[in-house]
Amino acid sequence: MPRLRADLDALVRIPSVSGAGRPEAPLLEAHDLVARLFRDAGVDVTTLELPDTAPIVMGGIPAPPGAPTVLLYSHYDVVPPGDESLWTSPPFEPTERDGAVYGRGAADTKSNIIAHVGALLAWDGRPPVGVKIIIEGAEEIGGGALTPYPPQHPELFAADVMIIGDMGSVRPGTPTLTVALRGMANVTVEARTLASAKHSGQYGGAAPDALLALVQALATLHDENGDVAVPGLLREEWTGGGESEEEFRALAEIADGQPLIGTGGLGSRIWSGPAITVIGIDAPSVDGAVNAVSPYARARLNVRVHPRQDAREAQAAVVAHLAALTPFGVRLDVHAAETGQGFAARTSSPAYEAARAAWTAAWGAETVTVGSGGSIPLVSSLSQAVPDAEVLLVGTTDGYANIHGPDERVLLDELEKATIAEADFLGRLAAVHAAGGAA
Repeated sequence: MPRLRADLDALVRIPSVSGAGRPEAPLLEAHDLVARLFRDAGVDVTTLELPDTAPIVMGGIPAPPGAPTVLLYSHYDVVPPGDESLWTSPPFEPTERDGAVYGRGAADTKSNIIAHVGALLAWDGRPPVGVKIIIEGAEEIGGGALTPYPPQHPELFAADVMIIGDMGSVRPGTPTLTVALRGMANVTVEARTLASAKHSGQYGGAAPDALLALVQALATLHDENGDVAVPGLLREEWTGGGESEEEFRALAEIADGQPLIGTGGLGSRIWSGPAITVIGIDAPSVDGAVNAVSPYARARLNVRVHPRQDAREAQAAVVAHLAALTPFGVRLDVHAAETGQGFAARTSSPAYEAARAAWTAAWGAETVTVGSGGSIPLVSSLSQAVPDAEVLLVGTTDGYANIHGPDERVLLDELEKATIAEADFLGRLAAVHAAGGAA
């Protein structure tokens, strides 16, 4: 752990923020450090260079005769720190407080890189299985040219099991396997009704108000309970574990007295069902507003999709729903934007049984399965490239790590247990495989 902690600190100090206009030097520095860490852990490291994408750390350790191969994935890029005045300590100066390391990327997801490295070091760089690594530097912006790459070159990613190190425990002390990721689709809807804004006293009440029309259309996306009301979007009850309503309220920082929206189980609302969120709206601001009828209004919608539903199918359903509307007779222009496919794991295999046993042993508690409302762009691509591979979504973080927010942190105890679990799993998987796949 002292070695892993020092490596984590070194990695968090690098401001490897991905995004248009961001400096490339920190990304290259992070790439080089990650490559060295894996090289020191016994991996024959190479770099995959793709257009307009940060360099990808790849490599491997040959499998012993007859042993399976495990692909280890994570990413070294991070999101911007945001308003640094909200941080208790500088975002790129790793700081330990109460058993946790604070810093941007400490949880999402540089500590997961360290867990992969630690699992290999636990076997002195000679694990009982073959290993492939893929550590990218553009996950936070969609993966760039890497996302469509695996299905085009499946031989590079062939593996029996993939360990996706970008998740973690539902809460500290609860070993967790994430078995579903919701897909994602964006939609833009706009209304243009007048050549310019018009005096509301002279024209309001008859002139078509673009903002009123848009609001009327947006209101049809949900019913009176807050459930998504667009036909064609898949929803099922969630049967795994997850957060309690009290935990969800605390994590979401819901104001006192405000309700949760929607009906049914919490898991079906955030993991195994759709959600539609208005993530942006172009409209006159309240400050400086004038008494005028709006000539133009536009909204950007983010649609979260059941893990097994095609994201483009769900997006088409939302587009069709909005395009069929003419609020107050106003025609809307609706445009499909980005999509990202979800993922649903197979959970009844010997590999999953080995994973449950390893995670339970490391934490000394029963392993639970959860879903995630977020998405990891490369997971769907990897599963398309290697459809027979078992995919484990695991990691070092926990529900209270505040990833993407101020004071992001990883608990050192969770990092240690995640590393032990992964190392143990490699041994259990080799044993299961040698026994002919019996659980």
